[in-house]
Amino acid sequence: MTSRPPASHPSFADSARELAALLEASAKVGPAVDAAGECLFRSLQAGGKVLTCGNGGSAADAMHLAEEFVGRFQQKRRALPAICLCADSTVLTCVGNDFGFEQIFARGIEAHGRPGDVLVAFSTSGNSANVVAALEKARAVGVTSILISGRDGGRARALCDHALIVPGQKTSRIQEIHMLILHQLLEAADAHVWD
Repeated sequence: MTSRPPASHPSFADSARELAALLEASAKVGPAVDAAGECLFRSLQAGGKVLTCGNGGSAADAMHLAEEFVGRFQQKRRALPAICLCADSTVLTCVGNDFGFEQIFARGIEAHGRPGDVLVAFSTSGNSANVVAALEKARAVGVTSILISGRDGGRARALCDHALIVPGQKTSRIQEIHMLILHQLLEAADAHVWD
């Protein structure tokens, strides 16, 4: 057996510099993030709920956002209603089997979404078929939508009410900025007083 030399990869310092540059470029998204945070607060204050979705690493972000609303972020406050549409494997496999994978989130919105609720959809490309279908369903049933994406926002950008687009190309760096955005949305919720 012959051994191959290890593949070269960027150093941690190189990756940190790349992230810092994208973070600086993403600062222009700040006003849109603030507006989305206010939208979430208004919905929750009026008795609405938050629905989240995404695929792969974006599914992890969707789960993270929902659990912090139900649990808590940094401040002690009452539990806030949030449902992650990618967290129940029985629903995902049932809908995927019966209706197709592209409908897994749209069916969840049809089941749980009501006017006044907010969908937060994560997609680094903005072109995931099931996220696009979710945004279309949200619009059809009167659910306000927030897209957290990268690159140019893809097909999903035209379907959402609030577009939070990280201006990068590399999925890993985009997702690192997505984590900052979701934490900022949670900080916006924490800034308010909840009965």
